[in-house]
Amino acid sequence: MKTGKMPDKPAVLAEAARLRALFEAAGAVPVEADVLQPADTLLDLYGEDIRARAFTTTDPFRGEVMLRPDFTVPVVQRHMDGGAEPARYTYAGEVFRRQEDDPDRPAEFIQVGFEVFDRTDPVAADTEVFALFADILAPLNLRAATGDIGLLTAAVRGLATSERRKTALLRHIWRPARFRALLNRYAGNTPVPAARAALLAAADPFADAPPHIGLRSRAEVAARIDALREDAATPPLGGEVDLLNALLEIRVTLSDALEPLRDISVDLPAIQPTLDLFEARLAAMSGHGIDLSAIDFEGSYGRTSLEYYDGFVFSFNADRPGWPPVASGGRYDALTKRLGQGDEIPAVGGVMRPGLMLELEAKQ
Repeated sequence: MKTGKMPDKPAVLAEAARLRALFEAAGAVPVEADVLQPADTLLDLYGEDIRARAFTTTDPFRGEVMLRPDFTVPVVQRHMDGGAEPARYTYAGEVFRRQEDDPDRPAEFIQVGFEVFDRTDPVAADTEVFALFADILAPLNLRAATGDIGLLTAAVRGLATSERRKTALLRHIWRPARFRALLNRYAGNTPVPAARAALLAAADPFADAPPHIGLRSRAEVAARIDALREDAATPPLGGEVDLLNALLEIRVTLSDALEPLRDISVDLPAIQPTLDLFEARLAAMSGHGIDLSAIDFEGSYGRTSLEYYDGFVFSFNADRPGWPPVASGGRYDALTKRLGQGDEIPAVGGVMRPGLMLELEAKQ
């Protein structure tokens, strides 16, 4: 990310305080989160992939810990441990992200966030968060982009295929290349590797195997072979692949998004309940005075974000190549269930980057 001279830290902190005050005025309670977060919680959520994005270290008493990669997870944990309902929270502070692909991106920056926990009307909560962000950011002339991960997950759950295949696709929604490879394989478009075909065809796959070496037991290997055989016997996906591709390829303004989504829902009715919520959100946003024709919608949007988003997602972006979003957020109902040990509450929120905001203001 090539930017100009970054604002000095006192200025960024002052801007962060201003933003947090605006969120407090909107009803949010200020909260804090430890800079050192337990690694096991983040690893449970994201798997080993999080290690490529977070700084880790070891504490002699707390074990492996990570420098806070974001605020949402600890804020959700705080709420699920006994927060009142409904609730609104705000926070400000530094987050830390490893930047292995772009040395120009800062590994440490300040975020200011706003989170809403409210089970009464999720559509109204989505609209509240987006409208508040749009109002605060209006002087910067940013372009908003939106998506809905819930449409894609509903489409996958509605596929006429095995639960094992649907689970695999759902697990890799946030890894587009892996998701695409699985989809092609399940559609029968990818040849089965010769070694795998020979293994699956063998009457006794262990007949000529060497003595067991490795981390998996013989029973685990046998279970994996059984799973591969079950998958090989599963009929390939048909026209539903084209429907999924059509969903992922939608790129229109939000005002024009309903028509192609309705067309897809005719042949993929599993998305209809989510589409009903989508349509209600559009009506609520329009009723709030938001210009839907000035907002982008992409069927695949949000799939490279942190993996807890599972519904409406959004960002506000500057017209600067290579820049990260100035603000972003979305719905994360499933995260509250995972961290609440079965209890859940609809939740949505977002964060702003005050440093980027100040840099844009300086150039206007």
